[in-house]
Amino acid sequence: MHHFPIVHWQGLNIDISAFLAIIISCVITFVLARLAVRNLSLTNPGKLQNFLEWTVEFVHSVIASTMPLNKVRPYLALGMTLIMFIFISNLLGLPFGIVTEVHDPIGWLGITSEDIQEEEHYALAWWKSPTADLSVTSGLALVVFILVHYLGLKQNTKHYLKHYFEPYWYFLPLNIIKELAKPVTLALRLFANIFAGEVLISTILMLSVWGIPFLIVWQGFSIFVGAIQAFLFTILTMVYISQATIHDEGAEH
Repeated sequence: MHHFPIVHWQGLNIDISAFLAIIISCVITFVLARLAVRNLSLTNPGKLQNFLEWTVEFVHSVIASTMPLNKVRPYLALGMTLIMFIFISNLLGLPFGIVTEVHDPIGWLGITSEDIQEEEHYALAWWKSPTADLSVTSGLALVVFILVHYLGLKQNTKHYLKHYFEPYWYFLPLNIIKELAKPVTLALRLFANIFAGEVLISTILMLSVWGIPFLIVWQGFSIFVGAIQAFLFTILTMVYISQATIHDEGAEH
């Protein structure tokens, strides 16, 4: 059984593997985007430029499906950042795993003597997809939650506040619960799918050589799942922003 290295600091439990994975995901996302625009060319674009242009067109069409076309541009950078970062994060735990045996772990890693007695070998896993950690997906969902309501209050104040009392004033508690449920479902959906995939990979690895064919198949399927989850998180974010910021004039008639 593998455990994740956790450092206790100021009452917080910091998962080192998730922390490292987030940094690496950010670096890969930034470097990939920077390399794609390093030598821009209209006549002879490189492969990375073609890939980024395709991604921009795809994200633009995704956002345009949730709001009027003239409102898309301000959210294009947000959509690009979300879909690239989440997709890369989803795939980060697929290539390999870094596991070390710990001989004297009691103390800073948050491991107790009881843990050592229960297991003959104590193994620490230092590598995983950051989105396989609920605290990471919750952080992403919280950022989206704050951004959605900030934009709603700033750009559509009257109608944004009014929608909490629709269709009748006594629907206020239900509308509040609905808004609070949005970030919860965003976080849980992304975490559950990626975490389940990594658990299954760990299970397949226990089969040793016999598990290689299953591992290859599941790796391919995991890429598909990672792409779908990045797409869902991004499009739902844009749907929530559209609902909060754009007022349908026809709704009043």
